[in-house]
Amino acid sequence: MNLAVLYRGPLASCNYDCPYCPFAKRHDPPELLREDRAALARFTGWATATTDVRLSVLFTPWGEGLTRSWYRDAMVSLSHLPHVERVAIQTNLAARPDWLAAADPASVALWATYHPGQVTRERFLARCAALLELGVRFSVGVVGLPEHLAEARALRAALPPEVYLWINAAEGKRYTAGEEAEWTALDPLFAYSVRPHLSLDRPCHAGETAISVQGDGTVRRCHFIQEKIGNLYDGTWRSALRPRNCVNTICDCHIGYVHLKPLGLREVFAGGLLERIPAGWPNHPISAVSAASVGSVGLVTPGE
Repeated sequence: MNLAVLYRGPLASCNYDCPYCPFAKRHDPPELLREDRAALARFTGWATATTDVRLSVLFTPWGEGLTRSWYRDAMVSLSHLPHVERVAIQTNLAARPDWLAAADPASVALWATYHPGQVTRERFLARCAALLELGVRFSVGVVGLPEHLAEARALRAALPPEVYLWINAAEGKRYTAGEEAEWTALDPLFAYSVRPHLSLDRPCHAGETAISVQGDGTVRRCHFIQEKIGNLYDGTWRSALRPRNCVNTICDCHIGYVHLKPLGLREVFAGGLLERIPAGWPNHPISAVSAASVGSVGLVTPGE
């Protein structure tokens, strides 16, 4: 069995104050941090013991995890387990990456986001250079706000070609054709992010070969459907896994729609699904991707 696990514990604090994020500069009280640490230790123990499953783990904390030692320690330990194919985390790269020297570069990876206004481009690029020196797989992304365009272009120019730069469409923004073209010039796959995907009754890997796990072990098919399908720690998750169709009208977040079967994105990101790196990048033939071609598999267009 191959299973992708998206884990999100109680942690909700972040050292950045991005105006587009509801968790900006949020501080968790000591008791919540202790709860988060204990929950992650329990999850790491489960992953260590579950040797009959080929696991891929993506940590998707509401806040910034790598400023907390227990996330760094968990990633190092999980990276050395033979049945863990990948362990990755979404991060702003605020933490020094030296700790990754203890991890197995064959299985550890980072999904990094650059936040202009929170960190200088030079400092962020220095972090990227350190990751390249360590041989750690990572992608880099930017939220596609108009005020970020110049920085995104400068970032793309400064990064080596082998680093994939993805662009997330800004929440609630409608892009003109010209704006979409500008962002697509930086990320050939931007068309998948720029409009929500029709998902109701469409088959999805979520709940079959991918699950969402909360700190208490509650298992859901994905982060965006609240129905509980089992618990990680009582074993009920195993019997819950089966082919499922989505019950939401649309899906507009990458960690959700990447599992929609009609989109075929598991093939596009084969080998780099959790860290958001297209297969064979930078030689993957995705430069011809357009909004029109994406629309053929069920995309919400303006006015729908």
